[in-house]
Amino acid sequence: MKLQFEKIEPEAGSSFRVVHSTEPETCRVYWHYHPEYEIVFIPSGDGQRRVGTNVSRYEGGELVFIGPNLPHLNFSYGKEGQFEEIVVQMRDDFLGETFLQKPELKGVQRLFERAHRGLTFGGNTKQKVGPWLAQLPDQSPFERLLTLLRVLQQLADASDVEPLHADGVRFDLNPKEQERINRVCQYVEQHYAQPVDVREVADLASLTVPAFCRYFKRMTHLTFTDFVNEYRVNQARRMLQSSRTVADVGFAVGFNNLSHFNKTFRAVTGQTPSAYRKALIG
Repeated sequence: MKLQFEKIEPEAGSSFRVVHSTEPETCRVYWHYHPEYEIVFIPSGDGQRRVGTNVSRYEGGELVFIGPNLPHLNFSYGKEGQFEEIVVQMRDDFLGETFLQKPELKGVQRLFERAHRGLTFGGNTKQKVGPWLAQLPDQSPFERLLTLLRVLQQLADASDVEPLHADGVRFDLNPKEQERINRVCQYVEQHYAQPVDVREVADLASLTVPAFCRYFKRMTHLTFTDFVNEYRVNQARRMLQSSRTVADVGFAVGFNNLSHFNKTFRAVTGQTPSAYRKALIG
């Protein structure tokens, strides 16, 4: 199974990302890594666990905290039918570069250090933090932040915790490949509001256009066009919290007509931009 890089963007109005899945993501099941820390909570059931060098099974649900660039398999791998998963993804500086240096967060700082080996938690901790994690998808951004801090402190204090990945073992993530994909991502971040020329991007990666398209799909599990559109929609979600018109937001993030913007936004989020804005207002 080839190791894939996953590009993660925080969601609108938040410094971290919360994903609530209610069915297995069979189209995106892969052995992957990303620079974000990740909490995975599975309320019930059993399945395969693969984190770093550890290959095992979880039973009665799962709660893990995975450090940055530690390869892991999607927890829905091989699952069919009923499945639920709540995932939180964040950088260690998601609240600023000195966030973990605060004296009140000494235990959390140590938790982040230990997470480089991947941590799995026992029943007592799952019972304590599970209800908090289950609340995250429906909370406001501020409430989410408070809940996440509470979860992190509980994980830091937990005694029923075991490391998964063998200490001292490093995966060859190929720094050259990471640098190449980062150059492409930075280009999109800087030019998403304009027409993106795939030839320019391919040149950045020192590849022909066909080779670049194959490479990008292999590395991210997305076509380059889908990646650009998802990035634009994520930017639009932030802008829709302002008073700008839907059409203005669409043009501002690089869509050349309102119909294309509406169609793409709905494909990515399941809602039209207008419905998304209405839900924000409540």
